[in-house]
Amino acid sequence: MPSSNKMTKTERREAARLEAERLRKIQAKQDKRNRGILIVVVVAVVALIAVAGVMIYQSAGRTLLSDYEGESPAGSDLHGGITFGADGVGSPNEGAPTVDIYVDFQCPHCASFEEVNGEDVIQAVADGDATAVYHPVDFLDNAAMNSTRTANAFAVVATEAPEAAMDFMTLMFENQSSTEFTDEQIAQVAVEAGVPQEVADTFAEGTYHEWIELASDQASRDGYTGTPTIVIDGEVWGTDENDPAGQWTTPGALLEEIQSR
Repeated sequence: MPSSNKMTKTERREAARLEAERLRKIQAKQDKRNRGILIVVVVAVVALIAVAGVMIYQSAGRTLLSDYEGESPAGSDLHGGITFGADGVGSPNEGAPTVDIYVDFQCPHCASFEEVNGEDVIQAVADGDATAVYHPVDFLDNAAMNSTRTANAFAVVATEAPEAAMDFMTLMFENQSSTEFTDEQIAQVAVEAGVPQEVADTFAEGTYHEWIELASDQASRDGYTGTPTIVIDGEVWGTDENDPAGQWTTPGALLEEIQSR
């Protein structure tokens, strides 16, 4: 007589089907959980990459002046330049090439640059053909801090009497001195250039001394360690000894280069 515990073929097939269904559901749950974990991991990785990208981007754009909280001249940027456009300080000429000019008021070559190109730069800015960004640096500072004090005076004038800034620069180079140049003497030159006496009287306060120091260090960090250095739209210009027409020492060469862009 057959045992009551013995399963028929039909029952065995049904049991196998049920077991297979159970295992399938278990596997489906595991797959769903694994997909969820994978999605979380992918999202986390993407988020980390995005954050890292933002940090790298921000870091790449940071300079020594990014976190500076002291006094900064009007129209100044994070690379230590003061922008001049047709509408004045801090107003670039849209669509025009940007001409960064690194100058030290104690540098005799900078005085020569100003003599050769000063009026052309002023013309190009006034006509809207270029945006000039002057970087006053202290590379040739002496015991009297001539470079720092004259650069500070230029920053003060650019901020408080911007309409006289270019004339002041011209006269400073014309009166360039390798010996001690007092704040009072600098003030006399400024007044002669049209700077109000009350503005010139503030030079001795050294308002922008710290900014000048950081701006000079940033210039070196950017790779510009000599003066004068002219950079047009990010490219150094005027140093090709084999091309006289492409040197800042050639009258009209800089203006021609600007107008050709």
